[in-house]
Amino acid sequence: MKMKYITTQNINQKQLINLYNSVGWTAYTKNPTGLKAAINNSLLTIAAINEDKLVGLIRVVGDGVSIIYIQDLLVQPSYQKQGIGTHLVKLVLTKFQAVRQKVLLTIDEPETRFFYKKCGFRSCDQGQLVAFYQEF
Repeated sequence: MKMKYITTQNINQKQLINLYNSVGWTAYTKNPTGLKAAINNSLLTIAAINEDKLVGLIRVVGDGVSIIYIQDLLVQPSYQKQGIGTHLVKLVLTKFQAVRQKVLLTIDEPETRFFYKKCGFRSCDQGQLVAFYQEF
């Protein structure tokens, strides 16, 4: 497998929708125009490409100076557990190593906790921080 990691906002719309659908993130794919706008307005988007096929993606929002927020990290299920997600996170953390706050919000599942802890993140429920969110 010859994986390429490309910093780009120019991602094939059909492949983008297929990737989001493959992990069940249909809230994004119900509004393809909004998804494309979100990609275009991101601080950074890195695509994992295998033989011209989009198999993974990480998307970062924020100011890039004091805070970054990893908004999306997706890897197509048939490509998971091959180090692609870990590599995408490492690329982001390397690029923004001087940024003090690196934040993400995700579902609370044991496998998800394990992955992000392995990437160097700490859960707010195990530190001195608190996280708040509002869903519509």
